[in-house]
Amino acid sequence: MKKRTRSRELALQFLYQVDLLGADKMSDLTEFLREEGGDPETAQYARVLIEGTHDSVSEIDAEIQAVAQNWQIERMAVIDRNVLRIAAFELLHCDEIPPKVAINEGIELGKRFSTQNSGAFINGILDKIKNRIPAKDA
Repeated sequence: MKKRTRSRELALQFLYQVDLLGADKMSDLTEFLREEGGDPETAQYARVLIEGTHDSVSEIDAEIQAVAQNWQIERMAVIDRNVLRIAAFELLHCDEIPPKVAINEGIELGKRFSTQNSGAFINGILDKIKNRIPAKDA
């Protein structure tokens, strides 16, 4: 498995816990990454995703809510909501990650950890978010 794919899995696992147990769980991040991270590069990118997503959650949720027709973010499945948050963070704040990669990784995480239908749902939301981002000059 690729390092960044594993980082996204770790981020999903940890942010799922934070979503269910509350922001106080963030204090366990270093221990979680020490136990689960393995490779230092994997753990480092997982930390970027976790902290970045957590710190930007209001902005990210607003972006998701703006494009999620007939869906309230708090009513989405916890896994789907956190996959969307991670991928949206990459779309909005990680210029080195091509949008197509962020979207495809999000779709695969949804399929792997949620339901088969999650892939299409996640794809639709992320594609709309991508289309809202101003094109960057090449």
